[in-house]
Order: sequence, then structure tokens, then C-alpha cells
Amino acid sequence: MNIGIVGLGLIGGSLGRVIVSRTNDKVYATDISTKAMLDGKLLSAYHFELNESNVKEIDVLFLSLYPDALEEVLEKYCPLLKEGALVCDCCGNKRRIVSQMRELSKKYPHLDFISTHPMAGREFSGVSHSTVGLFDKASMILVPVKADIRRVADLKAYCLSLGFGSVVITTAEKHDEIIAFTSQLAHLVSSSYIKSKTAEQFMGFSAGSFRDMTRVARLSPEMWAQLTVDNADFLVDELDSIINSLNEYKSALKNKDTDEMRKLLADGNEKKLLSEKMRRSWNNDKQ
Repeated sequence: MNIGIVGLGLIGGSLGRVIVSRTNDKVYATDISTKAMLDGKLLSAYHFELNESNVKEIDVLFLSLYPDALEEVLEKYCPLLKEGALVCDCCGNKRRIVSQMRELSKKYPHLDFISTHPMAGREFSGVSHSTVGLFDKASMILVPVKADIRRVADLKAYCLSLGFGSVVITTAEKHDEIIAFTSQLAHLVSSSYIKSKTAEQFMGFSAGSFRDMTRVARLSPEMWAQLTVDNADFLVDELDSIINSLNEYKSALKNKDTDEMRKLLADGNEKKLLSEKMRRSWNNDKQ
């Protein structure tokens, strides 16, 4: 197949590298950054530069871009693609892009559309930090927009062949609801946590807890500002929930209520154990 990638950042670069490394497919890529293209070539993230002349040869086009850039780029490439081409995005939110894809599918009925979200990343951004194994054992989320069951099955099999550990098929609404909790809330909590004045005195007083809590505070402010604001309704609900929980701990501390604190901590511990049990069960079901 001929695979097109628009956007050679961490995700697009890693996607290109794993396809080049583990398949016989040809990768055509483009990025507005000349440096990203040079780095991508040195890292074997693509074979050829994608342009308006060869885009008609693409079988599957992945758009790995910030949310605000996706709409314009979709409008640009859809008229250039051949009949039967599959268009996928890798954005962290789905309702907005899926809505646009639905409209484009009416305008370009000869194209298929499946929105994707590779559940993998690092605290570093850019193609220079991409890796061949970034997606190994990770989950790939698929949101079918306009594609028959065979096309969805083919993309699922392709993702698994690249090293993904699982593929989840869902709706745009459910995706954004859960991602607000599993990803976006975690980034906001981490960003808030590191702002404590005590953080400047952590040397010699920190272990795994500090490292884990602060890891995802290192991020791309531009990208995460777009993702969080774009998913504000679900994310505000999650923030309200965690603020309510923190207020319960705060109240127990103010009242020096050891029994209440013990109950709150025990409840959190039980929920963590349950989540681990659910994860093990889910992993066993995949095998």
C-alpha cells in the first residue's frame, strides 16, 4: 500500500517509522517544518515527500495534526485523493473532526473515513523524539465515520500488525467522554501539581510518586490548550468530580478526622484495586 502522513510530529513520525521498518508499504509524508522533514528523512520516517502530484497514489492518508489545523487540511486533500482511499486522523478529540468527516463523506462519496487515536505518547514532542516502538502494546481507538465493516476490519488488522496491542472501536461521543478522564484530566492535574511552591525544593525529597505525578506536566501547551478547550464540557465534569473529592480530603484534614481520612483513603485504594482487576480481565480477554 501507499501510506500518506500529513504532520511529522511525535505520532506522525513514529507511525511513519514503524510502517517503514515493519512493512513493505511506501510512506509519503509532508510537514510545514523543513526541519521536521529533514529529521524525518534521517530517521527513516518516510520514503517520499507527499505532494499534490503523488497524493493521488495514496491508499490510506493519516492526518497527524493539531485540532485547529485539521479542518483546513482535510478540505485540501479530500479532492485530490483517488476513489477508495481511506482518510484517517490521529487527533485526541473526536466529535469535532468526526462531524466534519461526515459532511465531507457526502461531498466525496468515493472516499472512506475512519477517525483514529493511537493511545501512546511521550513527554517530548516532535519527530526527533519519535520511536519505532512507540505503539508497541498500545491501544488504537477507531471511530468509523463512513466505511464498511470490511474496511474497519482491515484497518484493525493493519494496526495490530504494526505492534498495537489492542484495537477499540467506539463512537466519537464515548471517546471524548472517556478521554477527558483518562488523558486530559491527568495532564491538568499534573500541571496543577507542579505549580506548588514546594516543588522548587523537591531535590533529595522525591521518589516515584513525584516523578509519576509530574511526568505529563511536560507537554505542548499549544496542542493541549486546543484539546482541552475543544473537549471542555466533558473535562469540566471531570474537574468538578476531582475537586469534590479533594474537598472531602481537605475537610477531613481541617477537622483532624482520622477516621474519615482512613475511609476516604480506603475507598481510593479499593477503586484502584478494582481498576487493576478490570485491566487484567480485559487483557486476558484479548489473548
